[in-house]
Amino acid sequence: MKVTKISLVISAIFIGFASFSQTFSAYIVVDQFGYTPNANKVAVIRDPQTGFDAASSFTPSTTYKLINADNNQPVFSAVITAWKSGATDVSSGDKAWWFDFSSYTTPGRYYVKDGTLAARSAEFVIADTVYKSVLKAAMRMLYYQRSSFAKVAPYAGNGWTDAASHIKPLQDKNARLYSNLTAGTEKDLHGGWYDAGDLNKYTAWTASYVITLLTAYQENPTVFTDDFNLPESGNGVPDILDEVQWGIDHLLRMQQSNGSCLSVLSSDGGSPPSAATGQSKYGPATTNATLKCAEAFAFASKVYKNYSAIKFGTYASNLQTKAIAAWDWADANPSIVFNNNSKDDNTLGVAAGNQETDDLGRKTSKLGAALYLYELTGQAKYLTYFETNYGDMPLVAWTNYVSQYFLESQSLLLHYLSLAGIDATIANKIRTTTKNAVNTTGDFAAALTSETDPYRSFIKDYNWGSNQYKSLYGNLLWELQANDIDVGNNEFYLNASEEYLHYIHGVNPLQLVYLTNMGSYGAEKSANEMYHTWFCDGSAKWDRVGTSTYGPPPGFLMGGANNSYDWDDNCKSATPNTLCGSAAPSPPKGQPQQKSYKDFNTSWPLNSWQITETSLGYQTAYIRLLSKFVTNGTNVPTSTNTAQASVAISIMPNPTQDRVTITVPASVASNNDIKIEFYSVLGNNVLTKNLSNATSFSIAELPNGVYVIKVSQDGMLFTDRLVKMQ
Repeated sequence: MKVTKISLVISAIFIGFASFSQTFSAYIVVDQFGYTPNANKVAVIRDPQTGFDAASSFTPSTTYKLINADNNQPVFSAVITAWKSGATDVSSGDKAWWFDFSSYTTPGRYYVKDGTLAARSAEFVIADTVYKSVLKAAMRMLYYQRSSFAKVAPYAGNGWTDAASHIKPLQDKNARLYSNLTAGTEKDLHGGWYDAGDLNKYTAWTASYVITLLTAYQENPTVFTDDFNLPESGNGVPDILDEVQWGIDHLLRMQQSNGSCLSVLSSDGGSPPSAATGQSKYGPATTNATLKCAEAFAFASKVYKNYSAIKFGTYASNLQTKAIAAWDWADANPSIVFNNNSKDDNTLGVAAGNQETDDLGRKTSKLGAALYLYELTGQAKYLTYFETNYGDMPLVAWTNYVSQYFLESQSLLLHYLSLAGIDATIANKIRTTTKNAVNTTGDFAAALTSETDPYRSFIKDYNWGSNQYKSLYGNLLWELQANDIDVGNNEFYLNASEEYLHYIHGVNPLQLVYLTNMGSYGAEKSANEMYHTWFCDGSAKWDRVGTSTYGPPPGFLMGGANNSYDWDDNCKSATPNTLCGSAAPSPPKGQPQQKSYKDFNTSWPLNSWQITETSLGYQTAYIRLLSKFVTNGTNVPTSTNTAQASVAISIMPNPTQDRVTITVPASVASNNDIKIEFYSVLGNNVLTKNLSNATSFSIAELPNGVYVIKVSQDGMLFTDRLVKMQ
């Protein structure tokens, strides 16, 4: 094909920044990143009645307008609808109204405005690609959580560089058994991810993160490209598979020669992590850790071999061998347990969270391992085990019941439906029972159809890790339509699934994007602090966005509202520590469920980890949900845009601190220069470059922020966001 010229233009309309000085209202809440064109698009207008903000009030006008943020002209208006005829919602403490602009699908940059009052929402985007850069930020959280791995520019940004952690003498490369700290128990257990705000590694949980990420990849592989600005980016493998391999390789080190897997690796804390000096200790092998390894290894073997038998054939074969060995050991040792960090078991100080589970937890892990091993090997013994024991899962055992605390087993039951050679009677029972369960009064689909939650993303309980449950509910709803559980309601389930993203992105009583430091990605109000050993309270560099030099990195998901929050028991004693203060902080304590949150990271005795600690469990569940609504398609939100084909151009690294490389396929580039124009958030041209096939150049002179690149020529089109950060 003959190409004569390619013009690159930055389209500021993608950017979710306010282009005018008016402060957005605390009473009009939207997804601050935006909406896909076919999504339910509903702004929630709120009037606080109970909770920390009860003294404030807001009485909205009858009509609301959707405003084009580029010219401040209205494009849509509608009469708002009172939620439950003006009732006060107990879970949020608010009265609410809905401004539904779902029928408006034109890509662009917008805000919602009260019809007569000087009150507007945060800005947001309508576009197919609205969540693409958010997905990259969320995935990069795992990069920052890598242990024994240096974080360097340009991948980490200047603000979050650190040397490799836990590689000093007697640390992860020379870890010793917690109960026998002699040289004879030393093992090389380096690698893996910091599990959460602590820097420990828990085998069963790491395996669960691997499984969730591989599930996300399988469900929508095309969005996981090779340009997430990881050290492995550009190696021809989707970056999610590179990241997952980092976790799998650690699990392989945790597996012993007899097939069993060690349960936990206790690693010292430090800010930054490379400052940690304490000794690393590991816990013994357990049944559950080994079963989760079997599950992760089997699933990964299938995925990597299917991706490229040439590149990953040997690796996949080794994973299959390891998975079978783990199954065989756990089958022969069905009840080996280890309670770490337990006073009763004399294991205090061995990591922070107790990774052990109960009989049902082990049964769930074994059912998962059986499914993935059957899918990988086709051996009937694994399928027989599942079909003989599936009835122990809560959905079946507890009669048409799905609980937010047992959604792992529910997903396994739905995964069974996708396999060849399964029992038709069992499959029909799972389908029927699931349909009945999600429509039981008071939860899941039944709660959504009855509009139980004015913020449109009902979960039953707001306790520790509520944002993970938000993601898990959304994932289950997506699974319902993917498995045709109730075909007539597939569209309802799909749209409802996306509503749970909107909650995390700002459609909540706090008007808060529950991801850290997302201002450069378009959020007008995101989390500023989190409980984390690295980004800790009092750190001059990393404590709080806007106060410390850098704050935490972008893209870490907070635990979320927690109605069970309380300060430490010491604060209730006769001689409390002076750090307690005079009362438990409120919020989060003593608030309606959805307001049980505080943007803080104070450690003991106020124990902010109950609210703002990150976790790979929260993060991977969110990534899985978010990826369902990401596309690599192109939406240029302008009134003059016409449909055009896509040009496969890569922009790396992204985010970047200084240099950027833009590569155009040779078949497209021809011999002509490519013109690149950078525009500010207000649409002003700030930089112009002319490129050939592959060119690297500096953008150091540009301020930090988001730039969106548009490439067009002869009916072809490319757009993407470029984030420049410190």
